[in-house]
Amino acid sequence: MSYTPVADSFVMRFGINFFPSVEPTQLSGHDYYRQALTLATRADVLGYHHIRTVEHYFRGYGGYSPSPVVFLAAVAQRTQRVRLVTGAVLPAFNHPIKLAAELAMLDCLSDGRLDAGFARAFLPEEFDAFQVPMDESRARFEEGIAAVKRLWTETEARFDGPFHQFGPLSLLPRPVQHPHPPIWVAAIQTTESFVWAGEQGYNLMIVPYLSAFDSVAANLRAYRESYERTGYGASSGQVQMSFHLYVAEDGAAARREARAPMEEYIRLFKRSAAAWVGRTSGQYKGYEQLVNLLDAITYDRVLAETRALIGDPVEVAAQVRALVAQFGPVEPSLQVMYGDISEAAAHRSLELFAAEVMPRLADLSSDPRPLAATAHR
Repeated sequence: MSYTPVADSFVMRFGINFFPSVEPTQLSGHDYYRQALTLATRADVLGYHHIRTVEHYFRGYGGYSPSPVVFLAAVAQRTQRVRLVTGAVLPAFNHPIKLAAELAMLDCLSDGRLDAGFARAFLPEEFDAFQVPMDESRARFEEGIAAVKRLWTETEARFDGPFHQFGPLSLLPRPVQHPHPPIWVAAIQTTESFVWAGEQGYNLMIVPYLSAFDSVAANLRAYRESYERTGYGASSGQVQMSFHLYVAEDGAAARREARAPMEEYIRLFKRSAAAWVGRTSGQYKGYEQLVNLLDAITYDRVLAETRALIGDPVEVAAQVRALVAQFGPVEPSLQVMYGDISEAAAHRSLELFAAEVMPRLADLSSDPRPLAATAHR
């Protein structure tokens, strides 16, 4: 049984997304975690809805987050209210028994605040390091989620998949949330991935950084239609979209100051994506062009196409409003700590967004249908 949203109405919410994009020469792991945990604790007080983090390895692009569960367990002990989102764990690199147990333990430690997000992984050097063929990516992803769900919901559970077989066994601890924590899956560009997520009744995490926004909107329509068609409820599944955020009292200053950290993020992304040069996989059609796509991304293009939320509070509120008008009901997952951004600047964005942007968007929480109808034209 998959998680089903409990309400038709849309509440405009925002969360903070920790995707480390920094070199050890710029910031040590110890200092990164200290700063991130301080921001997460403050976000809980300010009314943000979720804290989310990723699973990556080895590089400045994500490498400080090899274990979302460990980081979120630390967040759980410092917060009272925020949802804790694994955004996402990678079944391809984790045994489902261990993954199910650790996620269930996090749900217990957080008093039932876990949102369990899963993704396929996409960086060749990570697959090489774990000695997992990239062409097994989707099968391992789907099997991993199925095995974790079975362990969460059954006693004397048995599983017989291509990659993992176990049972009968009963997992301890059991999750607090029943029948299990909400499940989220990541999708990037193929319509099939969006439709599959809807058919399974899963919530959706997307990073619209390289995709054409018209394609993203079309894929979201396909997701929502498949979700409702499969019978998981009148309301479509929840959607989180990731955006970098930089807010300052003066919009011109915000755009000027955000340039260096955004360009550093782009540089680190390009360096990790370079592993795709000379590689192909039937499971990742078009990914061999990832470097070319990233070469076309510049900071000025990010600004022009609103691929990040940067400006003064009025400008950023207008940017969010336009995104909701285009994509329908979504929950932005905001990165305030990226590149070589200063700790003070990250806190300023966090505070200004809560104090001066969120109130300007409160009316979006009423009825999402006019917005969704606009997005469906």
